[in-house]
Amino acid sequence: MANFNRVILMGNLTRDPELKYLPSNTAVCEFGMAVNRRWRDKDGNQKEDVCFVDCAAFGKSGETINQYMSKGRGLLIEGRLKFDSWTAQDGSKRSKLSVVVENFTFVGGREGGGQGGEGGGARAESWNSGAGRQETAPSHEYADPGPAPSGDGIPF
Repeated sequence: MANFNRVILMGNLTRDPELKYLPSNTAVCEFGMAVNRRWRDKDGNQKEDVCFVDCAAFGKSGETINQYMSKGRGLLIEGRLKFDSWTAQDGSKRSKLSVVVENFTFVGGREGGGQGGEGGGARAESWNSGAGRQETAPSHEYADPGPAPSGDGIPF
């Protein structure tokens, strides 16, 4: 059976990015995103649901996100889901689903932020984390991000 693990999200950062380095000196930028969904219920009332997602970007991508992004700024990311599970200090089983970022695009203007691509004068700047190279993250906490997509475009 074939498998496919691809996520595309656009939202706003919920906190300033946090840059760390693995023992292999690979950069890891961790940040959170809020992705909103708006709809109207059967009575015509506007409803909104927010999904909070933890993300990690490795290597040059992580350094770039850390340098240019801050809380409230809009970002479009493409990556893959990663499932972590562990036993907490109190003995309870814990788990978390996060996104490993492989490509991203800045959305919104340079000033302010928070509007994503909705406001006038929106600007987008794209970044491919691979650019022909493979970056790994050898650590018990992070899995190898694997090879970056070839950048051939979306097949549909």
